[in-house]
Amino acid sequence: MFGIDLQIIWVSLILVVTLFLLVTEKISVDKTAMGIMVVLSLTGILTPKEAVGGFANPAVITVGAMFLLSHGLIRTGAVGFVTELLLHFSKSNKTYAYILILTTVALASAFINNTPVVVLFIPIVMGLSCECDFSPSKLLIPLSYVSILAGTCTLIGTSTNIIVSDLSALAGYEPLSMFELGKIGVPIAVIGMIFLFFVSPKLLPGRTAPVCELDEEKQNKYIAELIVPENSSLIGNEDIIAFAQESFGLDVIEVFRNGNIFDPARTRISIKQEDILLVKGSAEDLVSVLKTQTLELAHGEEDMVFGSGLKDDLIVELIVPPLSTLLREPLLSTDLKDDSDIQIIAIRSRRHHYSYRKIQSVKLKIGDIILVRCPREKLSKIRRSTDFVIIEDIHHTLIDREKARLAVGIFAMVVLGATFGVADIMVCSITGVFLMTLTHCLSLKDAYRSLQSEVLLLIIGTIALGVAMQKTGATKVYADFFLSFFQGTGPHPVLVGIILLSSICTHILSNNATAVLLLPIAVSTAVSLGVDPKPFIIGICFGASACFATPIGYQTNLLVYGPGGYRFSDYFKLGMPLNLIVIFLAAVLIPVVWPF
Repeated sequence: MFGIDLQIIWVSLILVVTLFLLVTEKISVDKTAMGIMVVLSLTGILTPKEAVGGFANPAVITVGAMFLLSHGLIRTGAVGFVTELLLHFSKSNKTYAYILILTTVALASAFINNTPVVVLFIPIVMGLSCECDFSPSKLLIPLSYVSILAGTCTLIGTSTNIIVSDLSALAGYEPLSMFELGKIGVPIAVIGMIFLFFVSPKLLPGRTAPVCELDEEKQNKYIAELIVPENSSLIGNEDIIAFAQESFGLDVIEVFRNGNIFDPARTRISIKQEDILLVKGSAEDLVSVLKTQTLELAHGEEDMVFGSGLKDDLIVELIVPPLSTLLREPLLSTDLKDDSDIQIIAIRSRRHHYSYRKIQSVKLKIGDIILVRCPREKLSKIRRSTDFVIIEDIHHTLIDREKARLAVGIFAMVVLGATFGVADIMVCSITGVFLMTLTHCLSLKDAYRSLQSEVLLLIIGTIALGVAMQKTGATKVYADFFLSFFQGTGPHPVLVGIILLSSICTHILSNNATAVLLLPIAVSTAVSLGVDPKPFIIGICFGASACFATPIGYQTNLLVYGPGGYRFSDYFKLGMPLNLIVIFLAAVLIPVVWPF
């Protein structure tokens, strides 16, 4: 008995350290995952075969295959054709654009991984905001939220559902069918979208898009960083937006002070010497304000000139996507630095701003935005790379569009085959990948890069930890401890607690890690209560995807953080009510569809 207790202590210690490393990101996620397997093997809690068993887990293979299928659909333009449709149907109609975008994102995210969908739609939203004259900040967070909501409607909508289904089958219970979750997922998603449609315009900021200048027919405007010099007439000004527009014809977008970012439209700020203003204006207006010496060119812009000689130059914002090979790499080690025609102006990382001279040690993270100036012809080079996404880019044609129908046909066969039981979901998905690579809808080089190895390794590592928890009896100990808070109550309050706990954990950990770690506890809890574990299994699916209150719990939330110019509080104000709505509806509807 003592040996078992000691092993439970070891597993609990490993779990605590794992949670600490995942939350703090002291080391990368993949290193944490490998560390879990190494420690469990060295301590003898798991055999080597058990420790690496996740590599052969059908859920891991299926999730990896779905990443590849999603990338194939994006690459061929099978999803990208909506760009032209949206531009055609929503011109000058903000409401119609809003509805069309959210509906299209929901339909796409129900069947393919939502991260590439959001990456695709960020430029679409930014472009439509320029054409339809609305604030992209009103739409980008709802874009992410809708993609998460829709992912709970099908088995393949999110990797979490696939993992829960497979772990449920391994525990001796029925796996989830393709559209089983849609019984309550669809009404929850619809109610969530209605809530977002009416509430988000009121709660979210009305921040304008900094750059809307890729259309060659538009008059050139320039983005510049201008510093407030000593004795400037702007010092002490508390309404810089109105003053700069009236006096100089410039739009002030942001104010940078000591590396921090302030939005003057939301925060009243008194201008001080050495403040840096991110402004947009015509060449004439910028030259005029520089001549008056009211403002001066900021760091890194000594050679920047404005006027007809640079009419083909553009200022563009580049966002770092999840699949970028440059994550955690220094910005100055990238191809952008090596190209003499491309000028790096600044980088925005979360709520911090770094001017050119202060980016020597800045390492790139998901959602970082790099402001660069480059010739128009250089855009094609940036587009060919998967390391950056041009935020304002909605005008170029996606490659291999002629294979779009073929890619859609292959993906449809995967969905139909899994739905009607022709083969297991894993077999259907890897068959789809094989056919896409065979027909050149997806190149093997692209396939390897789109695997999202960090996500897969995290799943594998946490599966090993989950096995250790069950093997040592830690799961039962945790389940009994959890049940102690619900003594004398029925299964329904316990289900609410499981969903709530899953939602809290997914804001701290990833949704996949939450599902892997809590599912054994949920099943053990149901067994202890003497009820069917199925409602608790479903509850994990919805709780682990209810991640709306912070930007850090879900990749898509982080992706829209920079382009939308959001604060942490924006997610909380809109996301917390949505979180409560999803938890409430799931708690009410799950026992109706899947009785205890």
